[in-house]
Amino acid sequence: MSVLKTYCSPTAAISRQFSKEIILPRKLYGFVFRSSGWHQLVTAILSVMLFTAGTIPLEIQRRIVNAATENGSYRTIAFLVLLYILLALTEGTVKLVLKIYSSWIGEAAVRRLRLQMFQAAPASGTSSSMMASEGVQLSIILAEAEPVGGFVGTSISEPLLQIGILTAVCSYLVYLQPMMTIIVITIFLPQSGFVPIMQAAINRRVGKKISIMRNVSEDIVEMGRAIDTNGLQASRIGDVFRINMSIYKIKFTMNFMMNMMTQIGYAGIFATGGYLVVTGKTEIGTVVAFISGLSKINDPWGDLVNWYRDLRVTQVKYGLIYNSAQIGTVSAGELPLEAHSSKT
Repeated sequence: MSVLKTYCSPTAAISRQFSKEIILPRKLYGFVFRSSGWHQLVTAILSVMLFTAGTIPLEIQRRIVNAATENGSYRTIAFLVLLYILLALTEGTVKLVLKIYSSWIGEAAVRRLRLQMFQAAPASGTSSSMMASEGVQLSIILAEAEPVGGFVGTSISEPLLQIGILTAVCSYLVYLQPMMTIIVITIFLPQSGFVPIMQAAINRRVGKKISIMRNVSEDIVEMGRAIDTNGLQASRIGDVFRINMSIYKIKFTMNFMMNMMTQIGYAGIFATGGYLVVTGKTEIGTVVAFISGLSKINDPWGDLVNWYRDLRVTQVKYGLIYNSAQIGTVSAGELPLEAHSSKT
């Protein structure tokens, strides 16, 4: 009995139950909508609620600071603080619901992908081709399906939430002080240039890494156990180590550059805001709102960049999984990685 069929036997009944339902679309977002359907609409609604509730506290902070520095009524300050706490509680509750719901959607998608691999197992073929196919399918079931399926849960809600926060906060800051808003926006423009370039370099390495790990799985299935008689597996593992390290270097360099741009933005706010306050052209509460607003922008911007990273990498991974599910007996070495990378 083959290794794959031995591994899959406990879920054979479930696999047959889903056999007619699970059909992989060619594109990643086709799989997103087929596997989650109307659930994405619910996450979109929750996202709109979340970024709406998350923007209002900026105005409350500004009013609290102005009331404290301009000898305002303490009753007014206490009311604003209470309102701030209620909004924070609302925002936290909606975020909790959204995260749990998105995680459920993602786990359901992981299950669908794994069950699809059971249906893709070849019923016949040469011994070597079946072993190669089993190696690829085991790699997908045990490792590759989880990050791809997990992306489904945040594929719509995450960009909608982060773009909504960025739009709402930037609009509010423009309303407060257009000159200082230019400084905030300027620090993010260079990032829109170097982030896609660096992410493309990461994608190429991810595709190569998946191909190598599938080859490792194929040889383990073919040999019947994890042995390395000719040193080939050790060489492959060494290649994966070097690929991972190069990914880390690019990723952390990207983070470093983004963080430096953010700190430059804070410095610009302190310099410009300090000048405007000294010359009487703005309030101290406005400067505080801008400092808090930059933090509100920086976090969703970072999350949006992370989502973009996941999107590009997941497109590569999903393309490989789709290819394997359609062909069944394809060997990892035959997968057209460059073709998939270029299409993403």
